[in-house]
Amino acid sequence: MSDKTMSAEEAVSRLRSGMTLGIGGWGSRRKPMALVRALLRSEVTDLTVVSYGGPDVGMLAAAGRIRELVAAFVTLDSIPLEPHYRAAREGGAFALTEIDEAMFMWGLHAAANRLPFLPVRAGIGSDVMRVNPRLRTVTSPYEDGETFVAVPALRLDAALVHVNRADRLGNGQYLGPDPYFDDLFCEAADEAYVSCEQIVDTAELTKAAPPQSLLLKRHTVTGVVEAPNGAHFTSCAPDYGRDEVFQKRYATTPWPQFAARYLAGDERAYRAAVEEES
Repeated sequence: MSDKTMSAEEAVSRLRSGMTLGIGGWGSRRKPMALVRALLRSEVTDLTVVSYGGPDVGMLAAAGRIRELVAAFVTLDSIPLEPHYRAAREGGAFALTEIDEAMFMWGLHAAANRLPFLPVRAGIGSDVMRVNPRLRTVTSPYEDGETFVAVPALRLDAALVHVNRADRLGNGQYLGPDPYFDDLFCEAADEAYVSCEQIVDTAELTKAAPPQSLLLKRHTVTGVVEAPNGAHFTSCAPDYGRDEVFQKRYATTPWPQFAARYLAGDERAYRAAVEEES
């Protein structure tokens, strides 16, 4: 066991252009935005991004960092369609592999278990098969003879996720209402970098919450980044809710202006800019 703590910049320095990157969270909920902002300040590009998409996808798409996106949706929740993603996609900035939410989950399960695919009923009879012609079907070898979609494994070179608490060894805890499959992102990846609201001693993780809240296991985590307010402007319940005022500003501001205002400098500069306009 070893101390895995590092800065957001150190975590991003281990990423490479051209890799497949999974980003945890869901829509505009518990996204690892401090890590995404550090990624945007780097030179890493040409990414295949795998995400239940939110502003992480919108920002990376607007910045021209995505080669291909694998997603079931890209939303800001209270704003149904992520506007910067929409503009980039309509401009043909990247390729899109669209699968439904259940297929996405089982693709992560397959990767986490080092399987080439998993059979699922989701997608049969829907337009997912039409818009994603690379998908294949498989027939049950048993007497039922049922046909399933063979969802390919979503293998990741690296994953970025955000949780409420973590220890220095890489054990991560969520305290909100939903795990958002962040454990599967880590298990499906060769490397996983976890940001958290607070790093605590291992014994503290179960003092105020049950063992079931320990979502991430240290053997699946490569690095831990303490990043208070690190999911902003997305929510990180129960620590804070979504910053709807800031999210609206993000959604209605042209990307070059937003990037110049909020992505120049480090996280301290970002927080200062946010506080100045609060």
